[in-house]
Amino acid sequence: MATKISIWDLGIIKTAIRDSFLKLNPRHQIRNPVMFTVYIGSLLTSGLFIQACLGTGEAPASFIFAITLWLWFTLLFANFAEAMAEGRGKAQAQALRKARREIQAKKLAKADKNAKTILVPSASLRAGDLVLVETGDFIPSDGEIIEGIASVNESAITGESAPVIRESGSDRNAVTGGTQVISDWIIVRITTNPGETFIDRMIALVEGAKRQKTPNEIALTILLAALTLVFLLVCATLLPFSFYSVGAMKAGKVISITVLVALFVCLAPTTIGGLLSAIGIAGMDRMIQANVIALSGRAVEAAGDIDTLILDKTGTITLGNRQATAFIPAEGVNVETLANAAQLASLADETPEGRSIVVLAKEKYGLRGRDLVELGATFIPFTAQTRMSGANLPGRQIRKGAAEAIESYVKDLGSSVPFSVQKSVDAIARQGGTPLVVAEGKNVLGVIHLKDIVKGGIRERFAQLRQMGIRTIMVTGDNPLTAAAIAAEAGVDDFLANSKPEDKLKLIRRLQAEGHLVAMTGDGTNDAPALAQADVAVAMNTGTQAAKEAGNLVDLDSNPTKLLEVVEIGKQLLMTRGSLTTFSIANDVAKYFAILPAAFAGTYPALNALNIMRLSSSNSAILSAVIFNALIIVFLIPLALRGVAYHRMSATRLLRSNVLVYGLGGLLVPFIGIKIVDLLLAFFGLT
Repeated sequence: MATKISIWDLGIIKTAIRDSFLKLNPRHQIRNPVMFTVYIGSLLTSGLFIQACLGTGEAPASFIFAITLWLWFTLLFANFAEAMAEGRGKAQAQALRKARREIQAKKLAKADKNAKTILVPSASLRAGDLVLVETGDFIPSDGEIIEGIASVNESAITGESAPVIRESGSDRNAVTGGTQVISDWIIVRITTNPGETFIDRMIALVEGAKRQKTPNEIALTILLAALTLVFLLVCATLLPFSFYSVGAMKAGKVISITVLVALFVCLAPTTIGGLLSAIGIAGMDRMIQANVIALSGRAVEAAGDIDTLILDKTGTITLGNRQATAFIPAEGVNVETLANAAQLASLADETPEGRSIVVLAKEKYGLRGRDLVELGATFIPFTAQTRMSGANLPGRQIRKGAAEAIESYVKDLGSSVPFSVQKSVDAIARQGGTPLVVAEGKNVLGVIHLKDIVKGGIRERFAQLRQMGIRTIMVTGDNPLTAAAIAAEAGVDDFLANSKPEDKLKLIRRLQAEGHLVAMTGDGTNDAPALAQADVAVAMNTGTQAAKEAGNLVDLDSNPTKLLEVVEIGKQLLMTRGSLTTFSIANDVAKYFAILPAAFAGTYPALNALNIMRLSSSNSAILSAVIFNALIIVFLIPLALRGVAYHRMSATRLLRSNVLVYGLGGLLVPFIGIKIVDLLLAFFGLT
């Protein structure tokens, strides 16, 4: 995204404070069972405070007021955590709205650049409409390029200032509304209706309108609700038990409802209950900060558990287009002669491969400035039947194409392919390249080496994935020899050659049947079925509309190894939730020693022996525990929003480390915190 939003942005904090009060609405509170019980307890003690002010209360009005105040603070702090997490999404949505603008589109009646255009508002465009976008124009809506090539500024979407190339006839033909063409022209077929564009979906997602609880979060919510119910039943039975004990002993004091409410709130898992929603929202927001749009919370969670990654080769591991890297002449042929003939045969070839041949001849041998009219050339287009293309010039017939096609061509002319050329063809194939043979008349001049260019730094990224226990598999339609060479250069663990779309689908289903959690990245229409089947499907933003619709994550940077960040964010989400749950439950041990002896000291004076923290009084012990219970939520908000730091190590070490930190920390911190609050209350004479 163009804007990175700080969690402590002043505007977000102000909005979060306001939203904290708005979220006190019962319809919102009931969505969180744990905090809803705190809400009911707060209402109950508020009523008891009013009763104490109007007449005789069950406890001093000041004590009930203090407990009530901090119970409401507990709710507000939990609401604040959730509102802070939502705030970044709302700020990102606002930034995206600025990128969305009303654009005048040049609508075409047919796919012809020279056809008459009609200026229409972008809001009136429908799926299937054709528009012409020229230098300086903004692309009016999401679509696919059906003709032309252009350099596009996508900074409004990705935040990257460097322009990208978008062209027809490739897996990089998708364009996003609101981006700008900065050179050349394209004809775009609109693929969405108003209100359904990629930016519209992004705005809805980052605002949280479509956020649903994930299975993991639902399971944890059920666990916390069960624990809350247990503590509720325990506390509910303590009042009749206290009545019975006082009546039987004819001495002591019955425990107050205010104290029971305080006891329940402190023992229930309110810390994780208050932060649970914020953790989930913050996980999706961290995806947005990494320029990945999560179309579901389930995908974010699943990303933390994947063990297998499947990558499409073309456009994902490689740049997507083969490039000419060398001219290898036949024995007795000058390399400049070969380069000259190869360039002439490619002047009218608009494919990326053809353009790269022209550029290579120009850069290495200075062949430039050719006038096509002056040459008097007739160009022969490539067809699937002939598997070659070329040019006819006065007195010359030049052809370039697959080795078998050129061999058949010169054989018909009474010649053959020299042994040196055949040797070069075999060598290029073994290296994973694609050989194109060039012939002039019946004479074979040599070979052009076309090579898939592996993206820079990708090998190192795959090594990092391997360290995290993730196996990488490359799938490609190339033959096994070429696939093996690319796999070795890229550093993937395995590959599947000669693969068709259905083969990718079968591979994913087989791995899932074996118990693996599979992620896939892809950008082409042929990747869509496999993306739909994968547990985590990362579609490249440069890819086709079909790929983006099939994925549950969309990488705005179109970086196939972005999965490294995706996995870390997923693991971070799971670790944060688990660590804070451990911390919250461990808290109860200290609160037990603080509040239970104080609550029943009036009924059973012998319980004062359990006051191991030496808290100043019963009321101070209860109030200190309630205050600590509220404040700990505040101190944990930054951790919930940023997430527990993830370090690349084994799962066993990670588990041991987090249990030690958050389990032991959850035991010790409350003892220290409650004692400090008690000392402060005693110092200021507030109990």
